[in-house]
Amino acid sequence: MKLSPYPFGRFRDPLAQKEMQLRQLIAQCITHTRYFQAGEALLRQGEKLEHVFIVPVGCVSMSITSENGRRFQLGRSQCDDHVFGEMEFFTQQPCQWTVIADEALQAEVVCISSLTKQLLKHPELLLYFASALAADFQDSMAIYTSRLLHSITYNIAMDLLNSKETTVSLVGFDKVSQEAERFGTTSRVYRRAVKELVDKGLIAKEEGRLIVINEPALRDYLALHG
Repeated sequence: MKLSPYPFGRFRDPLAQKEMQLRQLIAQCITHTRYFQAGEALLRQGEKLEHVFIVPVGCVSMSITSENGRRFQLGRSQCDDHVFGEMEFFTQQPCQWTVIADEALQAEVVCISSLTKQLLKHPELLLYFASALAADFQDSMAIYTSRLLHSITYNIAMDLLNSKETTVSLVGFDKVSQEAERFGTTSRVYRRAVKELVDKGLIAKEEGRLIVINEPALRDYLALHG
């Protein structure tokens, strides 16, 4: 979730009006700033949550690994006062995702005990968290259900179109192996799906990344296979 109120939702306007007050309440729970090197974990899957982190700026990636070793990459997030560990803060369960710093960055460390007291003392903070978590939950479910209901080729095409149309909060990776994990498949299957879209003249590879070269035809493809 982000500290800034989301630009939609039932409580958008009242939360936007109280944004500075809410930020000040959360700031009172910050104990110090911690520096992370590229490749260092902010949170690690299965471990107990010790702190909630706020990352003002920087890039992180999120992944989850099954017992058989298969890994699903959610993607990379370009942080803008993003909060990590908020779900586990409420559930008191071990960390669900591993969150890795993709570059050197600094994070503000939020004391769990202090945040708990602030939430009990200021119920409007709960509304702040609930609204953000609900929005993030729907975004995540949209990704998961699309991965389950559609082909790899369809999901790659839709992802490229969404990236072209909007400023998405989650972006892809440069490495094929990580992109394959983001779509829940193997590198071989991922390459085959990309080749299908390239052969159809819908996308192209340019300087190591995929770009849309025929948007109308890509939309027709998605409409036909959706």
